[in-house]
Amino acid sequence: MKAIVQDRYGPPAVLELREVDKPSPAADEVLVRVHAASVNALDWHFMRGHPYVPRVVMGLRRPRVPIRGRDFAGRVEAVGREVTRLRPGDEVYGEADGTFAEYVCARADAVDLKPANLTFEQAAAMPLAANTALLGLRDAGQVRPGQKVLINGASGGVGTFAVQVAAALGAEVTAVCRARNADLARSLGAEHVIDYTSEDFTRSGRRYDVVFDGVATRRLTDLRRAVTPTGTLLLAGGGEPGGVLGAMGLLFKALAVKPFVRQRLVPVMGPAPRRENLAALRELAEAGKITPVIERSYPLDEAPAAIRHMEVEHARAKLVINVA
Repeated sequence: MKAIVQDRYGPPAVLELREVDKPSPAADEVLVRVHAASVNALDWHFMRGHPYVPRVVMGLRRPRVPIRGRDFAGRVEAVGREVTRLRPGDEVYGEADGTFAEYVCARADAVDLKPANLTFEQAAAMPLAANTALLGLRDAGQVRPGQKVLINGASGGVGTFAVQVAAALGAEVTAVCRARNADLARSLGAEHVIDYTSEDFTRSGRRYDVVFDGVATRRLTDLRRAVTPTGTLLLAGGGEPGGVLGAMGLLFKALAVKPFVRQRLVPVMGPAPRRENLAALRELAEAGKITPVIERSYPLDEAPAAIRHMEVEHARAKLVINVA
């Protein structure tokens, strides 16, 4: 099968389209013929090996998992002997390592039926980003109807889902993005939009019950200024790909300060994929409450260009890899 493979850390040029062996599912896995995958900040972090501390897990000198990609949507090709819920031919979506490929094996508990009203490309855009928004706002943030919620990075991959999830939970949503993305943010459910190039939401004097930070480029003290004294700050940003700690530095500061403040400071980074969450997202999608926003799709052999686009041009919403 064809796959995007990486033997060393570095720029997009380290990614190569190659023929590799087709995987076989373990007892608790399904083999999926990938129709589409999507690009996440996670992909550029793994590509460059930044920040350095996570290399303990990613691989010290080279990626432990050589095929990039995390999200996917496609059709089940085969199932392991312990899998009873899914069958060959089912249209599914979910998370697994190595989805920039024609086939991927995924744990059955990280896969669910694809939303019936979405294309494969749309479904592939959802798992990691939408799951981060859902678990952050619904579970960690415990957002309730009528609360004031601010989404920083509202036009990004996670941010576009965060705006929709917060609105679906009944919150009064304020989106922070560039002026060119204001109409998009409003169409997703934001009642107010702040152009961060002309206004600093951390110095406006307005405070919010929940602040969802999806970019990790502001100081912790600045972000806390925008949160009510007993409100919640959700730290979900991937940050810039570089340095020893990257966005983890912000998380460590939050964990150090957390015991001494009344505000709830909650990291929301890389939530584990679960079928129950995918099912909840499917229900929201089929009810018309969340719709993936895709800026552009690329063929499999142009996956390096897609990651370069995300890294350099800061993509608007999601970028998708059209595999099939």
